Amino acid sequence: MQDGNTQQPAQINIEASIVSGILSARIRPGTRLGESQLATLFEVSRTRIREAMMRLETRGIVTVSPRRGWFVVEPSAEESMKVYEARRIIEFGLLRNLSSVSEQDLEILAAHLQEEKLAIAKGDRQRLTCLMGDFHIRIAEIAGNEIIVETLRDLTARTILISMLYQSDFHAQESHNGHCRIFEALREGDFNAAAELAIRHLDEVETGLDLTHRPDPLSDLRNSLSLPPLSSEPKE
Repeated sequence: MQDGNTQQPAQINIEASIVSGILSARIRPGTRLGESQLATLFEVSRTRIREAMMRLETRGIVTVSPRRGWFVVEPSAEESMKVYEARRIIEFGLLRNLSSVSEQDLEILAAHLQEEKLAIAKGDRQRLTCLMGDFHIRIAEIAGNEIIVETLRDLTARTILISMLYQSDFHAQESHNGHCRIFEALREGDFNAAAELAIRHLDEVETGLDLTHRPDPLSDLRNSLSLPPLSSEPKE
């Protein structure tokens, strides 16, 4: 395939598409990412796909299994706690170091919160998942630090994978309320309060996870065969 002149744009497109799929909850933890299939879809060589996968691996988004290929990561309980710890540190520092928020930025956040509210009313969980993560990325964009934006986008993607594995109930209204409180603090120019509220919000979300839950690797096939859920009781 003739992709020599489009290596960098193609690679960025591949990585961005996969991260976007995770952020919108269209790509689930453990999804296999076949090199041949991706090469066909993106119209590039398998070498280009492999390069993109290796970059995503360093970002903690995918992992490789010998002789089996590339898979979207399935964060362990320990990894999940570290992801939330990293988010608390980054988002607290980000908000504490803000000096101002423009009216235009506030309008963008207000419009975003309205989208969350509409998605809740419609019960659109997939749209909500995307919006809930995007709220935090929008705040990073307001700060204008591209490195933090990219770091937080990756951490948010991993948070969504964690939620799909360990969150039994989706508390959309509580998350929305948390975002509203952060927004109000930003509108008042109280960045210390916004930082504290961000910590509280992330604590609440993490508390809602059941990190003792062991994901069922055969859940998709189990559902297809209409079999009952995996019993938590050990077999004798």
